[in-house]
Amino acid sequence: MFDFLVIGGGIVGLATAMELLAARPGASLLLLEKESTVAHHQTGHNSGVIHAGIYYAPGSLKADLCRRGAAATKAFCLEHEIPFEVCGKLLVATSDLELQRMNALTSRAAQNGIDVEQLDAAALRSFEPNIAGLGALFVKSTGIVDYRKVCNAMLGVIRQRGGTIKFCYTVSAIREGPNHVAVAAGDEVWLGRKLIVCGGLQSDRLARLAGLNVTHQIVPFRGEYYRLPPNRNGIVRSLIYPIPDPALPFLGIHLTRMIDGGVTVGPNAVLGLAREGYRKSEINLGDVASFLKFPGFWKVIRRHWRSGLVEWYNSLCKQGYLRECRKYCPDLKLEDLQPYPAGIRAQAVTATGELVHDFLFMTTSRMLHVCNAPSPAATSAIPIAQMIVEKSLKT
Repeated sequence: MFDFLVIGGGIVGLATAMELLAARPGASLLLLEKESTVAHHQTGHNSGVIHAGIYYAPGSLKADLCRRGAAATKAFCLEHEIPFEVCGKLLVATSDLELQRMNALTSRAAQNGIDVEQLDAAALRSFEPNIAGLGALFVKSTGIVDYRKVCNAMLGVIRQRGGTIKFCYTVSAIREGPNHVAVAAGDEVWLGRKLIVCGGLQSDRLARLAGLNVTHQIVPFRGEYYRLPPNRNGIVRSLIYPIPDPALPFLGIHLTRMIDGGVTVGPNAVLGLAREGYRKSEINLGDVASFLKFPGFWKVIRRHWRSGLVEWYNSLCKQGYLRECRKYCPDLKLEDLQPYPAGIRAQAVTATGELVHDFLFMTTSRMLHVCNAPSPAATSAIPIAQMIVEKSLKT
């Protein structure tokens, strides 16, 4: 019997396993991952940004976790010689309304203890000659990293501390008894005194598999990216984001420098027709049927149908996608938008049609299920894991 079983080889699952072994040296731990590598889904398909936490309400758990997570991620990278760069992020206002929202973000940054600098149009053009706007907010501490490399380093730490990792095992049953939890995959069964499930895109299904009363559902949203050609990699020196609309759940299309020297454009947010379908043509009928039968999905659609139609149009029409980019980067051309892999966001939706933006845990005496780890979970993974470990060891 293992002291700990962990399901999920994304960054939250790996960080949790790593922190469990730090909290209980010498404990036995088994991590199960259904894919052949770590960081196969959400972690390996994100923008690679180390966020500063400017968007979150002052004093909130998300603001605190993001700020601490950014520092912990950078420290982990230094310790394990993982390349990262603190290049900063510009939030660019392109209308009077966005200028008002930018001023509110400036106040929020001060309350969150985040160092920012406000730029007028002339200072913005001087700082980023290829970016146009009425003004901008420069978030100095934002960085970039390859989270796959972070995850592989975490994998090494887990093994060094005595943990065991098994790949290509899809969990088929979870049963909690008075003294242990049994987890089955294929013909094998493992027993653990504690189980932590970090299932990401499959988190609600794994919770139901464990017999929990799950009232929310994961609805997948595809984030489609493009990559600029190499001769355009110098178009920006920092990350370029629009000022977010507080009425919308996603941040909008942005220009992101990557640690390999390239620049991506995106992501948008389009309803996904498969939880793990990264190509536009991929459809999983079971996934589609599950959200079509869920009442909360239709309530979300009624609330956000206008923005949803815009996202679909821009997904199907590259010209529409380009128009969104040219609001702040007018020099971009259609031929600059070259193919790049999409990502999938696991969006938890309640039965009343609310998009869950906070952490969502389900617990029993021997299990903890991470049902929602909100963006930016990759940046915040280490303190999120410490919080999970604290919760798990209390029960």
